[in-house]
Amino acid sequence: MAYWLMKSEPDVYGWDKLVKEKRGRWDGVRNWTAARNLKSMKVGDKAFFYHSNIGKEIVGVMEIAREAYPDASDPDGKWVMVDVVPLKPVKTPVTLAAIREEPKLKDMALVRYARLSVQPVQSAEWKIVCKMAGIEA
Repeated sequence: MAYWLMKSEPDVYGWDKLVKEKRGRWDGVRNWTAARNLKSMKVGDKAFFYHSNIGKEIVGVMEIAREAYPDASDPDGKWVMVDVVPLKPVKTPVTLAAIREEPKLKDMALVRYARLSVQPVQSAEWKIVCKMAGIEA
């Protein structure tokens, strides 16, 4: 199993909306590196749901429910999307500032490539962030 972090602006598509829908399509990704990450995802992989721009914090954990397929919002057919399902909210939101303050997370993609909307999370990083969030890894 692989781990990921996926960003969305909460006023556009937030954690609460995903929970209400019970299953969501992660579409609209228009960055080649982020799209390559979407294509690498497998059913059962876990991902942090990160509220970007507003809050800048990890607010939940989701699971990949469908691997990459053509993004319905792309008329040219160049981009892909995945389906996700919410697993659980975090007990304590983990802010970007808190992640930056943790020395063991200094190499985390979120710190190094802050603008990348879909990024991998290493297993050791996943465990640290889960601990910070008050949830089981």
